[in-house]
Amino acid sequence: MRSSPDLLQPRTGPPAWVQDAFAIILMLALAFGPPTGTEFRAETPLEWVLVLVPIALIPARRRWPLWVLGACVLMYCALVLLGIVAPGVALAAAIAMFGAANRVDRRAGVISMFIGVALVIAAGLLASLGSTFDPRTVQIVLGLAFAGAAGDATKFRREYLQAVTERAIRAEQTKDAEARRAVSDERLRIARDLHDAVAHQISVISLNAGVASANLESRPEKTREALGTIRTASRTVLGEIGDLLAVLRADDAGAPAPQPELDRLDELAASFRATGLDVVVRDDSDRARVPASVSRVAYRVVQEGLTNALKHGAERRAHVLLETDAANLRGVVTNPTSALTPLDEVPSGYGLVGLRERVATVRGTLEAGTAPGGFRLAATLPIPPAAEPEAAEEEGATP
Repeated sequence: MRSSPDLLQPRTGPPAWVQDAFAIILMLALAFGPPTGTEFRAETPLEWVLVLVPIALIPARRRWPLWVLGACVLMYCALVLLGIVAPGVALAAAIAMFGAANRVDRRAGVISMFIGVALVIAAGLLASLGSTFDPRTVQIVLGLAFAGAAGDATKFRREYLQAVTERAIRAEQTKDAEARRAVSDERLRIARDLHDAVAHQISVISLNAGVASANLESRPEKTREALGTIRTASRTVLGEIGDLLAVLRADDAGAPAPQPELDRLDELAASFRATGLDVVVRDDSDRARVPASVSRVAYRVVQEGLTNALKHGAERRAHVLLETDAANLRGVVTNPTSALTPLDEVPSGYGLVGLRERVATVRGTLEAGTAPGGFRLAATLPIPPAAEPEAAEEEGATP
């Protein structure tokens, strides 16, 4: 998110001391300039103190805005009661009014402005007793009101720009966090896909390499069979890695890699049987009710269970059960083993971690651990209810 630099960047002006110096020079010029009437000229020391002190207080308005405003207004009112209308002090009061409205909260600024205006009006009325009301008092009142409104508007603009800037920063931070989360999710997806593509075939290669090594001299035909299986598994894993890389290099980087489903279950079982694992499949599921997303996860559950049976099983056999009920698809893979070690403690446990993540994507549950006679890997995957109310209504409406 990019915002206009003219909007978000504060306008730079002259330094504070330059502004104060310019204001003081202007107020002194009004105080000591050529008078246009005797009421503009201070004569006694008290009157000069009342004229010069407000001018000297102007630089302190940033630190004590309300105190400086009160002092300037009171001294101006005192001069009015003494019969002196000092333009320099009036300008000092206006500058102090602007500074107070620009720095304090709105409620305090409005109250201060009304009090200041009321004091100036009251002083003008008291000074005009027995004579006509001085119209210049109206000018001073309007000047104070305008200064207060201008200060409040400046403060509002500054707060608005600050809020816009903070929102822009939060939006940028949120965007960065989402990008990091997307990268993390993509890394997890690639890791799962890579494990699915490689783990099974690497296990096949490793086991058959051991068979070939053990039977190299005593049973050459067994060695040739094992080497043939290794060659086939190597080609398969290279092809799957190539397919995965092709997807990652595609223009549409968000497209997921193609995933097998339960319709390839027989092919999966056959590939494990080719390695010497006796796989018994009992499929009591209703495939028509299983959506593609659940079918893909179920396939990976069976694949992971058979891979663990191949690597850790004791009798080189495994049993696969698929069944559906009213709301779930259950997949169970069991195999006998002599090492009663929980599946989570198997060194290559990344497959189980990735499998749990896959099962969680369809709001399913995964159970893995020892059971009577061996390992048991079971997944319960919810099946969304079929939406066929319209068809039921049409059948019910048929006479």
